Amino acid sequence: QVQVVESGGGLVQAGGSLRLSCAASGKIFSIIAMGWYRQAPGKQRELVAEITHEGRTNYADFVKGRFTISRDNAKDSVFLQMNSLKPEDTAVYYCKGEITSTLSGLRVGLAADYWGQGTQVTVSS
Repeated sequence: QVQVVESGGGLVQAGGSLRLSCAASGKIFSIIAMGWYRQAPGKQRELVAEITHEGRTNYADFVKGRFTISRDNAKDSVFLQMNSLKPEDTAVYYCKGEITSTLSGLRVGLAADYWGQGTQVTVSS
């Protein structure tokens, strides 16, 4: 089994900062990429930022210059530094890992998407 767990959400005033963390654990063979998504009430889940194992990053236009994604491959973790937060950034933030699992040290099947439970970020005006 593979688990993905986020932490670090909370309430912050507009213009403030938050740092989200996400760690994958369990029977992991390799992590291809990890990313952050968000879902506001009444809206679809959308990509915020993603990063590959090699460190290539991709950001949604609405966070470029404000958010930074980074990862610690040794700890199977990914982070999202969010600066200059706006009320419209309010959402539940989800971490996703594109992960291949292992059994007795061997890779099992193809990579699958594993989602965390989400963490609430609320930005007050």
